[in-house]
Amino acid sequence: MLRILTAAAALSLAAAPAFAHTGVGAHSGIAAGFAHPLFGLDHLLAMVAVGAWAALLGGRALWLVPAAFVAAMVAGGALAVSGAALPMVETAIALSVVVLGALVALNARVVVGLGMAVVAAFAVFHGHAHGSEMPAGLSVAGYAAGFALATALLHAAGAVLATVVVRLASTGAVRWAGAATAIAGVGIAAGL
Repeated sequence: MLRILTAAAALSLAAAPAFAHTGVGAHSGIAAGFAHPLFGLDHLLAMVAVGAWAALLGGRALWLVPAAFVAAMVAGGALAVSGAALPMVETAIALSVVVLGALVALNARVVVGLGMAVVAAFAVFHGHAHGSEMPAGLSVAGYAAGFALATALLHAAGAVLATVVVRLASTGAVRWAGAATAIAGVGIAAGL
């Protein structure tokens, strides 16, 4: 496990900090929106961590925490498309990886409403990044549907992975993955 964590930390330092935010590539509507969250380490780690944390919280949090993230992310995307600026978007996204990874690592137990509020606060910044980098000429609704769907699938992947790892190994293994995520977030933040 120590070798895996060391390798994850080393790779995070070499990663492009906001690769998902390049705004390059010719896509259309849903396909462009769907691809956007998949091509950046920051987005992948944050989305999977939301799902893993929701699975650790259990109960209604399993679907309410990810749903709060997706809803707030779409709202953040709408802010960007409307021209509203948010300060320090990339910094907030990097911080989301650190915090969400730490929540998994600590197996932080909170009430569902607080969990929803935490992820929603970060989701606004993720959505703003998606919306501000939407290629010109695309359908806003299609693009938003694409990035919402990809995000929901990444949340589901995190929840399924956490559930399987807990059943096959232990909660400790999921917590170690959360620690690796937080470390990667520090690497991403350092690269900004």
